[in-house]
Amino acid sequence: MPSRRPRRLLRSAAVAAAVALSAAAVAGCGDSGGLLAAGATPTAISPAKLWPDLRPASSPAWPYDVGSTETVKGVTVPGDDIREVDPVAVVRAEIASDPADYGAKGTYHETTDRMKACGAHGGGARCPLLRPYYRDLTGDGRDELTLGFRLYPTNQTALRVYTVERHRLVQVLDDNDAIIGVELAGRTVIVRSPTGISGYEYRTTWVWDPEQRTMVFSRDEFLRTGRPRHHRTPAPAPVLTPGSAPTAPASAPDPGPSASAGAR
Repeated sequence: MPSRRPRRLLRSAAVAAAVALSAAAVAGCGDSGGLLAAGATPTAISPAKLWPDLRPASSPAWPYDVGSTETVKGVTVPGDDIREVDPVAVVRAEIASDPADYGAKGTYHETTDRMKACGAHGGGARCPLLRPYYRDLTGDGRDELTLGFRLYPTNQTALRVYTVERHRLVQVLDDNDAIIGVELAGRTVIVRSPTGISGYEYRTTWVWDPEQRTMVFSRDEFLRTGRPRHHRTPAPAPVLTPGSAPTAPASAPDPGPSASAGAR
C-alpha cells in the first residue's frame, strides 16, 4: 500500500495557507476605516488670567493714528475718474501743503528738489515718484490710486492711497516708513519693513473701514523670514618687515566641542 504521508503534508500546507489568507483578510478588514491610537492626549489647560484685580487702563499708552482723511487741494478729478489724475500734481500738492517737512530746512527737502526732474506723469532717473497702481480697495467698484514716493535724504518711502468722494480727491491712507515692499492682497494693503534683528521683518496691514471712510490699521506682525546672517570679521593681514618672512595671522584657540555646540 502506497504511503499517504505526502497527501497529508499537502493537505496540511493547504489548510495553513487558507488560515493565513483568512487572517490577513480579517486584519485588512479591521484596518480599513478603523481607529488607531495616537498616543496619550495632553490635558487641556484653560488660560490663566493674571492679576484679576488690576484696574483696566482707560486710555492708550501711545497715540496710534489708525486712519485719517484729507481732501487734496488744488487737484481736480476729470469726470470723477481717478485714472485721469496726474500723480505728479498730487505729490506736489502735498509738498506745497507741508513746508515744515518739505521746505528748504525740512526733513524731506531733497524730495522737493528731485520732484523738479519728474515729467508730466512721473519718470526719470532723479524723480522720486514710483509707479502708481490702481485697484478697488473700498469695494464700491471704482479704483483707488496707490502712490509711493521716496522721502530723500532719508531711507523712508511715503505710501498714500486716494479715492474720489463728491468729485474731490481724498487721501485715505498716509504712512511713512522704511519699506522693504508693499503688497495689495484683495482690498488689503500690506507694508513690509525691516527690523533690527536679522532674519525677521515687520508686516503692517491696512484695510478699508466703511464707517470711518478711511484705511485703518488692522494688524502688525513680527515675522521670521529666514536664517539670520552671521557676519565674520576678516583676519588681519600679516605684517612684513625688511628681512623677515611673511607669517600667518594667529588663529583663535579651539573652543572645544562643548563651546561649539553652545554657539549654534
